[in-house]
Amino acid sequence: MCAAAATVSEGWLKVEMCEHPLFYRQVLPPAGEPKLCVLLLHGIRFSSENWVSIGTLSCLAGAGLRAVAVDLPGLGQSKAAEPPAPVGEPAPGEFLKQVCEGLGTGPVVVISPSLSGMYSLPFLLQHTHQLKAYIPVAPICTNKFTAEQYRDVQVPTLIVYGDQDTQLGEVSLKNLSNLPNHRVVVMKGAGHPCYLDDPETWHKSILEFLKTLL
Repeated sequence: MCAAAATVSEGWLKVEMCEHPLFYRQVLPPAGEPKLCVLLLHGIRFSSENWVSIGTLSCLAGAGLRAVAVDLPGLGQSKAAEPPAPVGEPAPGEFLKQVCEGLGTGPVVVISPSLSGMYSLPFLLQHTHQLKAYIPVAPICTNKFTAEQYRDVQVPTLIVYGDQDTQLGEVSLKNLSNLPNHRVVVMKGAGHPCYLDDPETWHKSILEFLKTLL
């Protein structure tokens, strides 16, 4: 389904909220202007490297999209950067706003697994106009916001989780289902990092969803 591995470029991004820069990896489409930019975040045990190793960056670029994966503060190669909020608490929505502005993403699609919910959810709720779409994968912090807050957000959302993830997967689904413009993909036999357990189904699901935005 996905194209052959593409060239991955690497760089460092300075944002006002972090004293030290953030590391990122990027893949561009092989030809023409990108149709859209996808920003990929990650969980606490992972980094942008995972999106390279399972081919997600190449897959997105092959579909004509710009794919950027950031190492979050304190993790991966961004270890020197202090998180702008305690781990597990919602960070200021301004953080991802600064990341997107620094990368020049324009209206962006955010893919947000697990820990990264502390960054993506405030961004979703506070800077809705800057999101083209949202793809949460069992993120944390969904219980930090009310059903009413979610109902005010019209951003197209693809909720993804593994059916073996009976904790964060089910909790996040219950809360995120309050987003009015959502659809759900349950990945059979997959756990919390469902994209690692079944990359083929993961890529098929997100590409089908992204096509609806173009």
